[in-house]
Amino acid sequence: MITVIRIVWGITGSGDRIKEILETMLQLKELKDLKITVIVSKAGEQVFRWYKLWDGLKASFDKLLTETNANVPFIAGPLQIGKYDLLFVAPLTGNSTAKIAHGIADTLITNAVAQTLKGSTPVYVYPVDQSTDPVETAGPDGIKFTIKPRRIELENVDTLRSMNGVTVLSDPSEIINVIRKKLEGT
Repeated sequence: MITVIRIVWGITGSGDRIKEILETMLQLKELKDLKITVIVSKAGEQVFRWYKLWDGLKASFDKLLTETNANVPFIAGPLQIGKYDLLFVAPLTGNSTAKIAHGIADTLITNAVAQTLKGSTPVYVYPVDQSTDPVETAGPDGIKFTIKPRRIELENVDTLRSMNGVTVLSDPSEIINVIRKKLEGT
């Protein structure tokens, strides 16, 4: 018998692949035996508003919590003690990646990751800065532009890869596979 899988999905303030990430969230929401709590940083809310996706996000998820400070809403404790099965953060900005890599837990998302890693709940992150090649992305107005992550950002992602309890995903679509495996009990 499959039990309900409870996940927390953290959103930080990156616009890169944001529509694809929201589509992935909505696809997962349709799976039975899965409950999603969404936590959004202040910058994450701001970016979702810029991309005109905020109202859709709010309407789609019953449990959507926005950051007041690093401990409000209080999610770190329940994550740490195993009240949730998985923590995903997608998108994860370069700034939040750096903070997590260096043990700084001063925002809702970075504190949630830090405290979760003190327990046994697995953490999955999708940092937007992973490629040494230029990446084409689009702003809120749809205008495309190219970014190239700096060496320090790539080093911070490598630090996350070496952390116990953290799995770095190379593509948001990998989240669906992680969930399906968890639902299948493998």
